[in-house]
Amino acid sequence: MRIATMIGDISRSLFRKPVTRQYPFEKSATPKALRGRVEWDAAKCTGCNLCVRDCPAMALDLHILDRKNKQFVMRYHLDRCVFCAQCEESCRFDAIHLSDKKWELAALTQDPFDIFYGEENNVRTVVEKVLKGNAGQDAGKDSGAKAQAK
Repeated sequence: MRIATMIGDISRSLFRKPVTRQYPFEKSATPKALRGRVEWDAAKCTGCNLCVRDCPAMALDLHILDRKNKQFVMRYHLDRCVFCAQCEESCRFDAIHLSDKKWELAALTQDPFDIFYGEENNVRTVVEKVLKGNAGQDAGKDSGAKAQAK
């Protein structure tokens, strides 16, 4: 009985088209309400940090270069984001939107998951300053902890 059922399934599947899509070659339409990657508009941003405070996954970091001249750099940790759109809801100035076009997020390395938004010439300098500052603070914390342990 089981062999007859199996032979029937095999013979039917030989003459039908496959049901699955060949994904990278055949792309389907994206859903209308899809929440993809965060897009940030620096021109609309005021630096209020509401998006950073309300993010449950701590996926956003806003670095303020000059508040008067509206120079900011946003660091977006794509690998932490849960795509809840809380940052979009919190932003009173419509500076943050979740893209419905950028949703294919697979990568072979960790590097593409740290995204920096802002003026190109400022991004590199701010990131270097912040990383150096954090390294100094971490070293200070470690030495303080060692002093307390003694």
